[in-house]
Amino acid sequence: MQFKQASLSHSSSLRGQGGFTLIELIVVIVILGILAATALPKFADMSGDARRAKMQGARGSVQSAVAIARAQWLVNGDTAATKVVLESTDIAVLNGYPTAVSIATAAGLDANDYKLTTVDGVVTIAEPKKATCAFTYTAATGAVSGAPTLGNC
Repeated sequence: MQFKQASLSHSSSLRGQGGFTLIELIVVIVILGILAATALPKFADMSGDARRAKMQGARGSVQSAVAIARAQWLVNGDTAATKVVLESTDIAVLNGYPTAVSIATAAGLDANDYKLTTVDGVVTIAEPKKATCAFTYTAATGAVSGAPTLGNC
């Protein structure tokens, strides 16, 4: 008899544990909704920051390409040279600086990732989804190259 009573008291304690009540589930859902509502605006604003960072990276790449091409041109010692070779790629230069046509190649910028527009020796490199996020590179006309300038993103 004692054995049966022990098993009955054990099975009755299991019946009291049925899971979460409806109120508890609603409270958890409401708390998750509040957390999501406060976190969502922070993530929605990240696209602008990512776009700016992408364009600043491209601008840095252009500045580095200008410096590397100029250094290679100086090392070659031929001041009349119209090209330098960077990583087995011919880069057209004018006065030792990359031309507007060749700067995207020298910087490793892909036309699929950036909108490239060249007009009168000035290339505009823009983020394709937001054209106001752009910078320009002015090709050298003398011994000094125009510096890339970054527009607003």
